[in-house]
Amino acid sequence: MTRATTVRAVLAAAVLLVSVLITLTMSPRLGLDLQGGTRMVLQATDSATTKADRESTDRTLEVLRMRIDSLGVAEPTLTRSGEDRIIVELPDVQDPRKAAEVIGRTAQLSFHAVQGPGTEQEKGKAAGPTLPDEEGRPLALGPARLTGAGVKDAGASFDAQQGAGWTVALDFHKSAGRDWTRLTGEAACHPAQDERRRVAIVLDDQVISSPQVAPSVGCNVGLPSGSTQITGSFGADEARDLALLIKGGALPLPVEIVEQRTVGPTLGAAAIDASARAALIGAAATALFITFVYRLFGALAAVALAAYGVVSYAALVALGVTLTLPGLAGFVLAIGMAVDANVLVFERAREEYAERSGRSLRSAMTAGFRNAWSAVADSNVTTLIAAGLLFFLGSGPVKGFGVTLAIGVLASMFSALVIARALTEIASRSRFVSDYRGVNGIARPGRVRTWLARRDPQLFRSPRRWLLISTALITVAVLGIAVRGVNLGVEFTGGRLVEYSTSRPVDVETARTVLAGAGFGDAEVTTAGAGDLSVRTGDLDNHQEHALRAALAEEGGHTTKVRDELIGPSLGDELRRNALIALAVAVLVQLAYLAVRFRWTFALASVAALVHDVILLVGAFAWLGRTVDGIFLAALLTVIGYSVNDSVVVFDRVRELWAKARRESVTTIANRAVLQTVPRTVNTGMGALFILAALAVLGGDSLADFALALLIGICVGTYSSVLTAVPVALTLERSSKAAPPARKRAPGRTSGAGAKHRDPLDNGARV
Repeated sequence: MTRATTVRAVLAAAVLLVSVLITLTMSPRLGLDLQGGTRMVLQATDSATTKADRESTDRTLEVLRMRIDSLGVAEPTLTRSGEDRIIVELPDVQDPRKAAEVIGRTAQLSFHAVQGPGTEQEKGKAAGPTLPDEEGRPLALGPARLTGAGVKDAGASFDAQQGAGWTVALDFHKSAGRDWTRLTGEAACHPAQDERRRVAIVLDDQVISSPQVAPSVGCNVGLPSGSTQITGSFGADEARDLALLIKGGALPLPVEIVEQRTVGPTLGAAAIDASARAALIGAAATALFITFVYRLFGALAAVALAAYGVVSYAALVALGVTLTLPGLAGFVLAIGMAVDANVLVFERAREEYAERSGRSLRSAMTAGFRNAWSAVADSNVTTLIAAGLLFFLGSGPVKGFGVTLAIGVLASMFSALVIARALTEIASRSRFVSDYRGVNGIARPGRVRTWLARRDPQLFRSPRRWLLISTALITVAVLGIAVRGVNLGVEFTGGRLVEYSTSRPVDVETARTVLAGAGFGDAEVTTAGAGDLSVRTGDLDNHQEHALRAALAEEGGHTTKVRDELIGPSLGDELRRNALIALAVAVLVQLAYLAVRFRWTFALASVAALVHDVILLVGAFAWLGRTVDGIFLAALLTVIGYSVNDSVVVFDRVRELWAKARRESVTTIANRAVLQTVPRTVNTGMGALFILAALAVLGGDSLADFALALLIGICVGTYSSVLTAVPVALTLERSSKAAPPARKRAPGRTSGAGAKHRDPLDNGARV
């Protein structure tokens, strides 16, 4: 065993050992869409005195953290997003009404001297607001003397002895306590029953209590801090909420809920189970397929595939990546895509073994790894670009998909270039494996390759024929977009989408009639699988949603909320704009990368195929009436990466063959390159299709559209990378004056004056 093989084997064993330890000792962080709970995105806005910047938003976040901690939610998560947004995640919270009320209230608490009834102001005194008291009578108030920021603690208690009912006791900070004593001392200077002996406590421009200062309090003496109680007609919940708001403090900035998502725990558990089944069945089918095609080396690649799953999962856990539903789907999808590098290497090794008689299996495998490296690197870089765009331009769970996809790509390269290479190099040194061609799977050409070599079809004798077919497909897709329209999800339009499960079956027409009778005539009702109902409305707050659910419960019995998505109109516009930006950036970045790595004609042809795939996928969803949302965007950008991946492999082979035969026509070279790469395209596509078919069938409603989009995208991308990208490149090459690619210099050869050329029979040894 060579030193390089030993290093790879030791490195693979070390990484696998660490990955297994991480897998056994650490648990993944599940997103709310998998464990159940509520996620809110709060938009901070400017107030009269404070600008919504990074610093003031951070202060607002800390106040919100105190409020949420007081709610008793287990392990809440609060993070700032950008300059003026706060993301709040509340595990296990299924009814966000109370949380939204407590979180969203600005709680601007202030204490005022009462200057008289109505609009009567004391002479020489600064004027404040005029507000109705608890009984609705107007009070003329002075300016705020202190605010809720001076309150040290607040607690609700029931006063049974004096019959005051529920009260809220206040304890002030030292300096605020002196202001409170001064305020109550000034009020005590007025006679009993005089309005001016009262002190008004105002919360969010509403007088919640305006008690008289007790007769026992002397003029200019006042009440000490810690002995103040707010009394009123409070119930137990009202008193506790009031104490919570006062104790949490006033928000430095007003906040508005622009996004709210609630997922039931049963939906998350079902998604995990379904994805696990899909992963096992899809991975098993992929492993069997690659073993059937490449025999022993395919089985070794399947072992490396299992190792990839362990390494990728351990990386997700160790990095603390929050695993969301799209991220889980991305992890499953990456298993199928991880086969790609192995297939590239094996196909190149088959070519090397067939083209050079007498070559050993070990040298053929080494050449296969060496020659496949550029295609592996370029194709994975394009997928990483798509993953990066998902992370930086996506939102919510789509970011998790981008992170998972990127980790999967890096782990798959390690699996193929380190683990699989170490295993195949060790196996190729065996005389038994080398001598029996039917065992190793490399020494014999595949059936697809043999059939193509025998038939030798001239695919590009008339490139315009394929371009006409692609144009016809685009026309059909555009007609679908124009006639049927694109069914944008709530995420892009704003509004609310709620999915309910009822104990008694309710058909769609009955549900529409019930909701119309309850005042929700604009609600769109559809089925959501397994007998559930999906209700989509415009602007609907949490109280209205509760009323809507109650109306459904009258007809369907016990009604459980399975999923709830609320997107504000401003955020919907922003997400829609970001989606278009993401697509534009994806096209431009891929074009720039391919232009650097390849000829401009190849780069432009790859991007043309990419745009072709995007239009066809959107058109297919328009004809099918499927929803286009953030998950679809994740699938679309993944298809872009896959499409460019396939095109890169084809054009990498064109470049290589053209450099060796610069006098041959580019049409002949392109035809030969396509015939040589078709086995790889078919085999890698089959690996991904097994996984996606399992996700589509077993993944449930949550992943059905995602899997469908990728199934369509991979089929379309496989077609376009050969029969759209290549014809476009050939058409562009007719007008290009650029010289054919230069052949790479062989090792041991120098250039320029005094270049030394080694004799082909000279092995370089000297004595």
